[in-house]
Amino acid sequence: MSFTTRTGCTFYLHPQWDAFGSSTLYGKILFVDYDEGFALIEPIGEWNDTLHNDIMFLKRNVVDPLYRQGINKFVLFCENVLNFHASGDDDYYAEWAEEVHEEGGWIALLNIRQHINDEMHDARLYQYLHFGEEYNDINWQTQNPLWCSRSLMPW
Repeated sequence: MSFTTRTGCTFYLHPQWDAFGSSTLYGKILFVDYDEGFALIEPIGEWNDTLHNDIMFLKRNVVDPLYRQGINKFVLFCENVLNFHASGDDDYYAEWAEEVHEEGGWIALLNIRQHINDEMHDARLYQYLHFGEEYNDINWQTQNPLWCSRSLMPW
């Protein structure tokens, strides 16, 4: 058996992490419930909008295909996002939030690191994404997927 490894900045990734266009951010779609309209996604790596416009790749290559299938609630488990670099352009975040809000949906980021929380807050991404103290320290791995959607509903 042969494995291909990818490197993301200064770390190696197991080959089961999926590339979606970014050179520094990878992910897995863990679960999708088409009846309830929610997706559970786990990104890993460096989320770099400044240099790589990672939100564009995430939005166009992961989120948009799910949205076209009726998914309007997104939970991103972000323990493995090691860094975040904002850009001055928040158009993809605004577009994503507008689309899901029109359908009664939302976007929640769980368990983000404090320095990432600070950078996202400074970039004013709280206008589009639900994150922060109330979305951290959640032991989601032991819960069933429906619990994640229903108990994390931001309102």
